[in-house]
Amino acid sequence: MKLRKVFRFRMEPNGAERQALARMAGARRFIWNWALSLRREHYQKTGKSLPMAELSRRLTDLKQQPETAWLRDVDSQALQQVLADLQRAYVNFFEKRARFPRFKSRKRDRSRFRIPQRVAVSDGAVYVPKVGTVCIRQSQPVNGETKSATFSQDITGNWNVSLVTEFTMPDTRLLPADPSAVVGVDLGLKDFAVLSDGERIPTPKFFHRAEQKLRRAQRTLSRREKRSNRRLKAMKAVARIQATTANRRKDFIHKLTTGLVKKYEGIAIEDLSVRGLARTKLAKSITDASFGEFRRQLEYKTVWNRRHLAVIDRFFPSSKTCHVCGAVNAALTLTDRDWTCICGIHHDRDFNAAINIRSEGLKLIPLAAGHAERLIARGAGVSPPQWEAVGVEA
Repeated sequence: MKLRKVFRFRMEPNGAERQALARMAGARRFIWNWALSLRREHYQKTGKSLPMAELSRRLTDLKQQPETAWLRDVDSQALQQVLADLQRAYVNFFEKRARFPRFKSRKRDRSRFRIPQRVAVSDGAVYVPKVGTVCIRQSQPVNGETKSATFSQDITGNWNVSLVTEFTMPDTRLLPADPSAVVGVDLGLKDFAVLSDGERIPTPKFFHRAEQKLRRAQRTLSRREKRSNRRLKAMKAVARIQATTANRRKDFIHKLTTGLVKKYEGIAIEDLSVRGLARTKLAKSITDASFGEFRRQLEYKTVWNRRHLAVIDRFFPSSKTCHVCGAVNAALTLTDRDWTCICGIHHDRDFNAAINIRSEGLKLIPLAAGHAERLIARGAGVSPPQWEAVGVEA
């Protein structure tokens, strides 16, 4: 089974290398605008699209002209990749996934380019054709065959390289899980995650912690004159705060998901409607928690590590169902953090939900032979309790 993985490293170019990278990004922008103009003119005259082969031929002729001879100093594959990106932009437009391709502006467009081949990483450096070997902050070895490399510059001026590699998993079969190594995860805002084994992971609230500092920086930006150097400096200050917040959030989620995958053989989560939750009055807290990124990382990390991931139906009343007797408390509201069942058991809302999520996940995860009897001996029923969905719970 072929799988792909992306490695992203911060680059540390010197002055000459930084100019060469900027020249490559400028050539990409120039070829994009040139090719887009040709395609629009050709369509207006003939009513047909200009073929990729014709564009590629005209690009070869363009590099032979004296006024554009500087394009010879740019990697040829990087220029051909621009034509492929433009073709993909047209396809996305016609399939209603994006708007019509627009011309690139030097001030608005982010400096970037992509090279499909001949990019290699070794000993803390990356080889870039027509640029040379550039030092990078290599935090881990690059495994697999490199399929493409994208070089991009953020608004703070830092260059980064993203390497797409392909590797083969020799055995993709998932072994049956031990029920004692299966955990249910209930996501929330009070605690980011409550596990069915009792562990609680507090919500870090990275945006809330940086909000005051960001507000001051944005207030300073709003007072700066447009198209001035001071405004550009203020924009970089705002972008630096936002990038720091995003990096802290990514680091937290990566460490949490990696720890869960290494510790448990099976993980059960709820199918949350993150897009719907982001339209409520809790939108800022929902987006700051990044539940969607948490699930995305669990999905591919469980595949890479041959673990089981069970996604429970979003209409399953995990918080309202008593995990002891199976009764559903239809009167439970979001403000009720604990409740008492008719059987006399007092429940913590989130911990009860995590246990119910684990119980539902056990129905979807194949268990190791000989463990079903031990589950019954611990008190679990052969048939799950009947329940009915009562509304939709955030």
